[in-house]
Order: sequence, then C-alpha cells, then structure tokens
Amino acid sequence: MTPIHQARRQFLKTTGMGLGMSALGSLLPQNASARVDSEPRAKHVIFLFMAGAPSQIDLFDYKPGLDKLFRKPLPPSVSQGQRVTAMTRGKEQLVAPSMFKFQRAGSNGIWMSDLLPHLSKVADDLCIIKSLNTNAINHDPAKTFVCTGHELPGRASMGAWLSYGLGAINRNLPDFVVLTSAFWTGGTRNVQGLYSRLWGSGPLPSKHQGVPFQTSGDPVLFLSNPKGIDDHVRRRMLDATRELNRKHFDEIGDNEINTTISQQEMAFRMQSSVPELTDLSKENPSVMDTYGPEVHKNGSFARNCLLARRMVERGVRFVQLFHRGWDHHSILPKQLPGQAYDVDQPSAALINDLKQRGLLDDTLIVFAGEFGRTVYCQGKLERTDYGRDHHPRCFSGWVAGGGIQGGMTYGETDDFSYNVAKDPVPIRDLHATLLHQLGIDHNKLSFPFQGLDQRLTGVEPAKVIHDILA
Repeated sequence: MTPIHQARRQFLKTTGMGLGMSALGSLLPQNASARVDSEPRAKHVIFLFMAGAPSQIDLFDYKPGLDKLFRKPLPPSVSQGQRVTAMTRGKEQLVAPSMFKFQRAGSNGIWMSDLLPHLSKVADDLCIIKSLNTNAINHDPAKTFVCTGHELPGRASMGAWLSYGLGAINRNLPDFVVLTSAFWTGGTRNVQGLYSRLWGSGPLPSKHQGVPFQTSGDPVLFLSNPKGIDDHVRRRMLDATRELNRKHFDEIGDNEINTTISQQEMAFRMQSSVPELTDLSKENPSVMDTYGPEVHKNGSFARNCLLARRMVERGVRFVQLFHRGWDHHSILPKQLPGQAYDVDQPSAALINDLKQRGLLDDTLIVFAGEFGRTVYCQGKLERTDYGRDHHPRCFSGWVAGGGIQGGMTYGETDDFSYNVAKDPVPIRDLHATLLHQLGIDHNKLSFPFQGLDQRLTGVEPAKVIHDILA
C-alpha cells in the first residue's frame, strides 16, 4: 500500500466520523465562493419546459396589425436575410396572423390569448418576457442550450449546477427531479423524444444529475425491493456493498466511489420518502380540483404540477417538467388549443397553490420553450389553418415568484414578432437572473474541466435583468 493510500485511510479513521463527514459535505453548500452579497430571494426552481416551441404570436405577443397583412410577403427589411430552417428556405414568406383572440388581463392590462383563461387570472403574478432569443434554430441544440447553457451536449444542466452550488435541503429526496408528461391533448404529431443529457451533470460529480420520475410503475426505477427481498435484507446488502466500496476507494481514490456510496444510501431512504411523496390520497380534493380534471391521470402535466408543489414543500431544490407536442409546423389552430388546455389550468393552479402555502415567495417558476415561431406560414395558409416554422430571433416566456415582479411584461418585438425591438434577453441572461435570485453570482459558479472554468452562462458576457426584480 502506497503512503498516499495509507494517509487517506488514516484520515478517514481518525476523523471519528469516517465517510460520514463526506456525506455531511453533500448537505452543505458546494461552492460558497459563488454566493452574491445579497440575501437570496428564492430557494427552489420549478421549470415548466414546453418542448417543441410554443408560438409566441398565438399566446403572448399580441400583434393586431397583422390582420390586414394576411397573405402578404414578409418585408425584406424585417427578415433581413436572416437564417431560416431547411423546411422554409427558398420559399415565399407569407404573413399568417393569429386566428385567436386576445384580452387584457390583470391590473396592468397585459395582453394574453383567450387560449389561456386560467393564466390570465393570475396575470398579476406573471412577468412575461417577450424578448427571449437564442442562436440555435433546431430543436436538439436549442433544448440543450436552454437546459445546459450550451448547444453541444456534455455540459451540466441548470438543476445540476444548483445542486452543486447550493447543496441539498432534504437528505431523503434528490436535489433535482425531472417529470415528463405522458399525454398531449393537442395530438402526437411531432412529439420529439427527450434525452437524459438535458438533466445530466456533465463534468460535475454524477450525484448532481437529475432523477427522472416514471409515469407508470415505480416512480423511480428499481425503487421496490425484488421479490423475496425485504428491507432488512436490503440493508445488509447495502452495508456489505458500502464496505467493499470503501475498500475500493482506499485503493484508487476515485471520488465517484463516494458518490456511489451516498447515492445507494439515498436510494434506500427513497424507498420510504418517494411513496409518501407520490401518494395523493391525503391531498385535499378541493385543491386537486384546481389543477383540472387531468390531475387524476398519472403522467399528466396537471398531476406533475401537483407533484412539483409537493416536492418543493419537501425541500427538492429544482424540479423540471417537460411537456412535449408544441412543434406546430402545420394545422397549428387545431393542435395549439389542446396544448394550451394541458398547461393553462395546472400552471395557474401551481402558482395559486404555492402562494396559499407561503411558498411562492421563495420558489421561481419558469415557463418557456426552446425558441419561438415564425410570423410567416409554413405549408397551407388560410385564416383558420396555418403552420409556423422555428424562430430563434424572439420568443416569449414567463417567470413568477422568487422575488420577480408580477403583472408586467419585459422586452418588445417589432410589428411582426420577428426581431427584438427593445430589451433583448438572451438565454444566458435568463440563467444569470435565475441564479442571482437563488443567491449565486453566475460569474463565480464554475467547475474546472478541459482547461476551462465551466459555467452555466458560458464564456460570453451575461447580465442579471434587474428591471424585472421586485
């Protein structure tokens, strides 16, 4: 045995707590030097990710002047020769006004689509950002960018960064949980798959990656004991495995072995904590009803919103809900109402539920897709039948809670919802702002990898959007 191995073993023995000290470290802030001077306004994030890219023109970015331009070519002064996808490259860009009506909502009269009647009722809690923008024009890199801050795969996701930077709140549940919807009222056309790198840990220790919950069977894979194995036997197996892993760590010093030990212990505790979390039998029926009828359907977006509230109550740091089916290249007027139905009432109920429990003040809720949709039509164009292509130049999302001003819009687009006209918000600025509200300086939260101090906000300048902070 080499001296360095002996020194490590002696250290672990003489601390009096052995690996318990390492386990304690996982419950403490991992990157205290990244803290900002001000007190954090939020402790949790619930990210409602609308995978496929909702049309901002039909939901949030009201452009009544487009009605008189129906079927007119998009002026070159607006398109400016900008990059488009291969699906509409070289084709005539004819304006397709939204067929949906808009109404003013909230005390400040925010324009919102009639497709969102429930969110309209909580408009005073929403900060609608109309000037989000990204460089990515295709789904895969665009989703990866929103979730990890980089278009190329292999980087840490936002939830992993928060787990690494802030540490755990509840030792019996994961820091970062992922929920995916299994039903789409708008139909199953263009429902792309999801990939684990969207909630991966990248170069960070693997214990920080997201834990996906299943829509059927055990909420977490292998949660139940195998047939013939009870908790006592499982405990003995874990104890034996822990001793073998300790020996292995002493031999090679790989910190991922310690991660394995801590995650196996977490999995054992989750056998009790997860069933209690997902058991809705004691939920107040009147509260469940506010999430809409789909809440009774396992794997629905509504049920996942209710589970997200229960997770925040129990100290889960970051919950990411993925709802797919927003890729409306054609028959948008037929599909979009179903998608809006899926998310409108549950999202509003989530806001109200958190508020009534005193949890909205320290929980950030984010609603966004990976990019926006073009003002020009893709495919068939009629007043009540059209599609829209990918559009990264501008799109809309909203943020609520966690010290964000409600009842306001931020940023403006041009008359065609094609270019940002005022106060652009690149995705990295959104990331910087969310981290700031959680008490983290985005410039200091870093991890050395491949010769670079990796950050969620990357190497380009990013700024906190102070104008939307309460």
